[in-house]
Amino acid sequence: MLTLLSAASAEPGREAGPLPEPDSRDDLLDAYSAAVVGAVERVGPAVAHLEVWTRAAPRPARGRGPGGGPQPPAGTGSGFAFTPDGFLLTNSHVVDGATRVRASFADGASYPADIIGADPDTDLAVLRIDARSLVAAALGDSARLRAGQIVIAIGNPLGFASTVTSGVVSALGRTMRSQSGRLIDAVIQTDAALNPGNSGGPLVDARGTVIGINTAIIAGAQGICFAIPVNTAHFVIPQLIREGRVRRGWIGVSGQTIQLSRRRVQVSHLTAPGAVLVTDVVPRSPADRAGLRQRDIIVGLGECVVASVDDLQRLLNRECIDREVTMTVLRDGVHLLRAITPIESPAGRESR
Repeated sequence: MLTLLSAASAEPGREAGPLPEPDSRDDLLDAYSAAVVGAVERVGPAVAHLEVWTRAAPRPARGRGPGGGPQPPAGTGSGFAFTPDGFLLTNSHVVDGATRVRASFADGASYPADIIGADPDTDLAVLRIDARSLVAAALGDSARLRAGQIVIAIGNPLGFASTVTSGVVSALGRTMRSQSGRLIDAVIQTDAALNPGNSGGPLVDARGTVIGINTAIIAGAQGICFAIPVNTAHFVIPQLIREGRVRRGWIGVSGQTIQLSRRRVQVSHLTAPGAVLVTDVVPRSPADRAGLRQRDIIVGLGECVVASVDDLQRLLNRECIDREVTMTVLRDGVHLLRAITPIESPAGRESR
């Protein structure tokens, strides 16, 4: 007969003594658990499971799935309500190419969702459902985050609805490429476990305030996950609701970041070792009209230094649209100043 003994079993012939009093470590664990549970109870009802149908998905005859059932979604993700009257936030890549979206909540309520606007450059999108008196998650201030701070992720990884993971802020100020190629600044790195399906869900602090939107993992890595800072969402949301897009400036060049020699930096009295080499100029674009050419080197825009393509992208914001600004370029080692007037970025352009 196999006898199982507990590690706490008393020695033969002796009675088991009283259980030891919990030490301070147990109290800390209880406090941590209480913080996570409280945050989940506040935010969990606002989190939605998103099902997305696209034109690219194979469509069996008469729009029905295998065996005659309903057409399955092409993808899933997460989102969350940030207003009681039906506005939801998610990732742009979750609803990219969607023809139909459905949002389902933990209480069983399910609604068709309309895409109000999407910004691939920050990987954020706003949806709207016909619902009232929703539980809405509060948007916080990601600028106040500190490395080591407790964070909780809520979403629907791999189809498992209302899944909670927790961890800490591993690092701040990371940068990440969006699908459009633009750089997303101030990205939050966390070790709260994320998996496919978590995208678009909230990353919250111990008070249940949203401080990030979960967006990406590194394949093959463990504990390295990323979230878009909520302060980026504060900037993007009003524009998506008002205009359906985020307006940015465009001058019509393609370029690449280059490193200048120390001698070139000294001779040209530059303050940064990097610049942007123009590789192509779109005909009849603002850059073409300003006289820019291939092989020109952009080192400044207005009063700002341009040390990389990412610097140039950041400077070409909505404030510069239709406003003349001076661009500083090097051509054959000579400083040139060119007056240029950026226009609104055409949809789908990959050049700056």
